[in-house]
Amino acid sequence: MNKSAQNPLFDKIEQIRRRQGKVRDSHITLAHGSGGKAMRDLIDDIFVKSFDNPILSQLEDQATFNLANLLQHGDRLAFTTDSYVVDPLFFPGSDIGELAVNGTINDLAVSGAKPLYLTCSVILEEGLPVEILRRVAASMKAAAQKAGVQIVTGDTKVVHRGAADKIFINTAGIGIIPAGIAISATNIQPGDAIIVNGEIGNHGAAILIARGELALETNIESDCQPLHELVETILKACPQIHAMRDATRGGLATVLNEFAISSNIGISLDEQTIPVREEVKGICEILGLDPLYLANEGKLVIAVSAENANKVLSAMKSHPAGKHACIIGKAIPSPQGIVLLKTPFNAERIVDMLVGDQLPRIC
Repeated sequence: MNKSAQNPLFDKIEQIRRRQGKVRDSHITLAHGSGGKAMRDLIDDIFVKSFDNPILSQLEDQATFNLANLLQHGDRLAFTTDSYVVDPLFFPGSDIGELAVNGTINDLAVSGAKPLYLTCSVILEEGLPVEILRRVAASMKAAAQKAGVQIVTGDTKVVHRGAADKIFINTAGIGIIPAGIAISATNIQPGDAIIVNGEIGNHGAAILIARGELALETNIESDCQPLHELVETILKACPQIHAMRDATRGGLATVLNEFAISSNIGISLDEQTIPVREEVKGICEILGLDPLYLANEGKLVIAVSAENANKVLSAMKSHPAGKHACIIGKAIPSPQGIVLLKTPFNAERIVDMLVGDQLPRIC
């Protein structure tokens, strides 16, 4: 005789075990980070339901992978991590969830890696509406599905009201770099062309307007987007890319200064070739900001030999994320570690590394 025949209580227990938990509270409480049933219900109802995949569904303390499957994509592992504290959580063109997924994907992509797996850890403020967390998780799900990656493990913590600002997200990611790809900021040579895949500063401007502190109306949206498919297109056309980075915090100017310092070269830019929306220029003029330092979430900067520049530019323009790509300058032998900008008045100025922060909590 089986147990359920002996005692109907066993049937009830089995039903409970098979049923995923459901959040019944309207707001996050400290119990949702306690490690007990309330936390398990939160994880089941929001994260497991949103990110469902065979690796995550094991609900172990770690995600495990078959190494042979990973090696089918290349011969080196790329690993990155980033945290997202953007304010506000939702802004024109994107939100913190999509930003967390795409930002981590892009950090992998600019090494030439194929992004495969992400983690998701959240720090929640007591009192956060559960519906906001659902929206963020749904956005992460949509971004991961669109990019073809899986969110396979994570963590949830809850802090007292006022100890955080609504929700902070940490994501880590792993990808595989194909054999023969060697992208590094130390590879740049004098004469290399500097290419950007489109208009700069849109993300920073969108966040600034979304905060509602200025009486400005504009249709500027964040450029948040995954760049790994654009990178694949570039590398198919020219595997010999010297350097590549995404221009996030600190903007284009910071990336180019990092390039110049790492490779002991100078960089010369032509201001008239750098693509900036007129609306972004206008906001910067009003507020005394420089679009070269505004954050981006869908822009990458490439250094490639002059002989391959047009081939790379053509490949970039063939992809939606690179249709506005253009050559904005070149690497020069000296002054080493310095970025120079030629203005429309035929003068030159130094574009230094960003000091301080033009706009905090941008990503």
